[in-house]
Amino acid sequence: MSHYTANLRDIEFCLFDLLGAEKILGTSVFSELDRETTMGMLDEMKRLTENDLAASFVDGDRIGTDFNKATGDVKLPESFKKSYKAYIDGEWWRIDTPVPLGGTKIPASVRWAIAEMVLGSNPSIHIYASGYAFSHVAFMLGTEEQKHFAKLMVDRHWGATMQLTEPDAGSDVGAGRSKAVQQSDGTWHITGTKRYITSGDADIFENIMHFTLARREGGGPGTKGLSLFLIPKFMFDHKTGDLGKRNGVYVTGVEHKMGLNVSATCEVNLGEKEPAVGYLLGDVHEGIAQMFKVIEFARMMVGTKAIATLSAGYQQALSYAKTRIQGGDMKVMNDKASPRVSIIKHPDVRRSLMVQKSYSEGMRALVLYTASIQDEIELAREAGNADRLKDMEALNDLLLPVVKGFGSEKSWTLLGTESLQTFGGAGFTQDWPLEQYVRDAKIDTLYEGTTAIQGLDFFFRKVVKDGGRALGLLGKEIADYAQAGGAHPEEKAALLKAVGDLNGIVGVLVGHAMASQESPIEIYKVGLNTSRCLMAVGDIITAWLLLRQADIAAEKLKGDAGKDKDFFTGKIASAKFFCLNYLPHITADRKIVEGTDGAIMEIPESAF
Repeated sequence: MSHYTANLRDIEFCLFDLLGAEKILGTSVFSELDRETTMGMLDEMKRLTENDLAASFVDGDRIGTDFNKATGDVKLPESFKKSYKAYIDGEWWRIDTPVPLGGTKIPASVRWAIAEMVLGSNPSIHIYASGYAFSHVAFMLGTEEQKHFAKLMVDRHWGATMQLTEPDAGSDVGAGRSKAVQQSDGTWHITGTKRYITSGDADIFENIMHFTLARREGGGPGTKGLSLFLIPKFMFDHKTGDLGKRNGVYVTGVEHKMGLNVSATCEVNLGEKEPAVGYLLGDVHEGIAQMFKVIEFARMMVGTKAIATLSAGYQQALSYAKTRIQGGDMKVMNDKASPRVSIIKHPDVRRSLMVQKSYSEGMRALVLYTASIQDEIELAREAGNADRLKDMEALNDLLLPVVKGFGSEKSWTLLGTESLQTFGGAGFTQDWPLEQYVRDAKIDTLYEGTTAIQGLDFFFRKVVKDGGRALGLLGKEIADYAQAGGAHPEEKAALLKAVGDLNGIVGVLVGHAMASQESPIEIYKVGLNTSRCLMAVGDIITAWLLLRQADIAAEKLKGDAGKDKDFFTGKIASAKFFCLNYLPHITADRKIVEGTDGAIMEIPESAF
């Protein structure tokens, strides 16, 4: 039996009832899609993920990768390769490929709905298939010759990596030491060592294109001196793609990790055995700006992966709670002769399940709402609507650290404290998939910038640098909704109060940031609270989206809801539960932020 059950009913509800995807299908750049076609794609992906892709989920963890140190090659389990082949043979790679290179044009909201199922079923399949998304970068930003490289990447199904991190340059990318020296033929020779490189090698690709940051000879310090190079594992004929000699980029080690074991996380050496020949992307030294095209996609993927895993964990916990018989009903617990009941009858188990339900469904809506903003960006660009484009790009920038930082942190925490906990001691064994979910999900809080970095990025780059405009526009939309009346007045009043408390939090932090211009130590008070601010924003957006769903459900229940009656009843229940149990924390967070004095930064290290 598959470990994975896709929640397609909720995905459909989010896409069409909540976000109104039908209004963009059949129009503009999405003219070839309608609801029926979209649901056909989603139905097929549900079948594929629950069967072919999920089949190797456990093998991938237990068997992992096989690294040959002598050759620098990585082999994957045969079962995993079979799952990956099923994904490729189904031509799902087309949804991540530029249309001129054989891609299929679909809205971002539909693309991330599909991705959720892949990432919940067997996330490493999606990760290894990232070469098609990387081809976009080469195609959009490359020279004419490099645009053809992108075509070869797609046609020959090559892999790709993002090589930023070095042993002494993790989150501080600008500290990177890898060096690039230009050659007389226009190529570059790159030397250095990269670390924690995802998909650094695998025997499912004939070739891999490494997108690598390095400092050109004469390049200045920090991130501004970095350039982005395309470094193939094998040299190749630039017209046909036929492989030539081995290039000087070698995997020298594969990390032994806590989880996600079938995903090869590698140490990579450049230029030690022979020159690592690279091509400067676009013939311009704009490495960080170019790499951020990849990073933005990766952050969206990581947040979606985390939330998909929480949804999978909830589905497992719910199924177990309905069938596990243990203890008597609490209201007659002193009657030893009373019948034993399934644990879903116990109050704390119900509380736990509702926490999982509300967060997994609310954060799914967060992912798809963010993706719908990406749809709006594309439509505004196509229509030449500059003002709309500017607003939507700012909103997308604001939401990405929320999807990644808030989504990964909440998912990891809830998988361990609620989903696994539902199983009792059984959850700590490998008899059930929860312990693997927990291990696999921890990386999501670390990938592409830790939660603390997402909080700093959110506050300084997406709020302060923007003058609070995007956050203000979103906050006003949420506040207007909360004051518009209709169903669920108590919950909407709680949402409005939470928005006010968030404004208070942001105001205090902005005040500290301004004061730091005169007294630099004031900035510590900001750093102590940016993650708290990010979590508050995530909870408010989640509550807003859950309440919007509850309003829709209430209207549906006025008619003949039929077989969906329980589904809509659950929507209302989860929104009410979330607002009652989680929005009050934001009031407490405001008091904490207002009371932060920075004293912790004055404690000597020896006192810790």
